[in-house]
Amino acid sequence: MRVGISVASSPLSRLHLQLEVQCPPGVTIGFVAEHWNLCRAVYSLQSEKRENVMRVRGPCSTYGCGSDSVFEVKSLDGMSNIGSIIRKWNGLLSAMGDADHFEIHFPLDLDVKMKAMIFGACFLIDFMYFERSPPQNSSR
Repeated sequence: MRVGISVASSPLSRLHLQLEVQCPPGVTIGFVAEHWNLCRAVYSLQSEKRENVMRVRGPCSTYGCGSDSVFEVKSLDGMSNIGSIIRKWNGLLSAMGDADHFEIHFPLDLDVKMKAMIFGACFLIDFMYFERSPPQNSSR
């Protein structure tokens, strides 16, 4: 599986991230697209034709010290729970280090392309909310 992240600007000059999932490399199987939301992370999982197939809704805050961050994978209408992406709280390792532990849950009979899309969403969520920027060198 190969993933690539691209950035698109909206009319409001807000940057929206989009992740392309390829398997094998060079063959696009779908996209994970970020949607602006004031309160929480919202993504759509799209087919290779850019048709929405599932949604991912994150928690209101991803800074929960001492608790897991759960991102729900839902049907398009939001009524059916398909699975989840959970960033597990690992105690001081989570707070002090740069190692993350994720759990991904989905039905065993889910289409393999949709499973790959959920993994792609996990990569984008990790990149957006849990990766730290490299230290900046300052010359004083």
